[in-house]
Amino acid sequence: MKIISIESSCDETAAAVVEDGRKVLSNVISSQVEEHKIYGGVVPEIASRRHSENISAVVKKALEDADCTYDSVDAIAVTYAPGLIGALLVGVNFAKGLSFATGKPLIPVHHLRSHIAANYISHPDLEPPFLALVVSGGHSHIINVKSYTEFEIIGRTRDDAAGECLDKAARAMGVPYPGGANLDKLAKDGNASAYKFPHPRIDGSPLDFSFSGLKTSVINIIHNANQKGETINIPDLGASYISAVVGCLTENLMKAAELTGQKKIVVAGGVSANSVLRRELSSLCKKRQLELYMPELSLCGDNAAMVGSQAFYEYQAGHIAKENLNAIASLGIDKNPE
Repeated sequence: MKIISIESSCDETAAAVVEDGRKVLSNVISSQVEEHKIYGGVVPEIASRRHSENISAVVKKALEDADCTYDSVDAIAVTYAPGLIGALLVGVNFAKGLSFATGKPLIPVHHLRSHIAANYISHPDLEPPFLALVVSGGHSHIINVKSYTEFEIIGRTRDDAAGECLDKAARAMGVPYPGGANLDKLAKDGNASAYKFPHPRIDGSPLDFSFSGLKTSVINIIHNANQKGETINIPDLGASYISAVVGCLTENLMKAAELTGQKKIVVAGGVSANSVLRRELSSLCKKRQLELYMPELSLCGDNAAMVGSQAFYEYQAGHIAKENLNAIASLGIDKNPE
């Protein structure tokens, strides 16, 4: 089954053709990073406008790269939640138009489910059940993945997401956008023990995260140094900060593995590209004899191939969109489309 999929939840306009949920025939991404770099972050209105300008050409290129036409694909898939509402609406309405014009079924796909599905592409042997850590700019979840379309959230952030925490700290350090990725590169030679950060815990909810205190701590360190005229070693501060964030993520994930008895661990989302997180999880899982699955770096960020992968399983579960499908800015991964 060939599916043409569309992703426009943030600032990447993407389209792909995926066969049977695992084989990527094409994967096209039009990035807006350079434009948003001017502002130090994604400007939602600009993102929406660029999606409107780029989406037609991106979808056309994805079909051409896959040597396909609309006649040769079986369905159309689109990210409908969660994300920037204006950006999502561009993709959803374009996909609805394609579905109506071609008569192909429309498959609504949840963005976080797609990030998990990126691992099905990188690891063709991977099947649920497993435990997933989903970490991105807007989300930090520990999820018990019971089946391809059945998800139970067992841990989540109470405030900031890990990716947001890294991005904002990077900006405070003067690291250019995209902050988290650039801070990771800058901190590679830093001393991760140079600065001490708190390790927040949630009373009564051992698997939940809290990152706002970490963000406040790094800002206070920077402000105090500036007031005293002291120079901060940014690689050391960055390495220490990343180590603290990763420590929170890995500690709770290992607790979750112990509590659930799961032996398969999956990492997904934009922060899954972080080199420290990948290294620490590889070491921890090896020590505990857990199977670790991480997407290849090219599939960590937003892309449409992961949407096409998850769409295959949503289709098998009978999740076909009605003509009144709408975009949703915030929706839990455990909620199926109505």
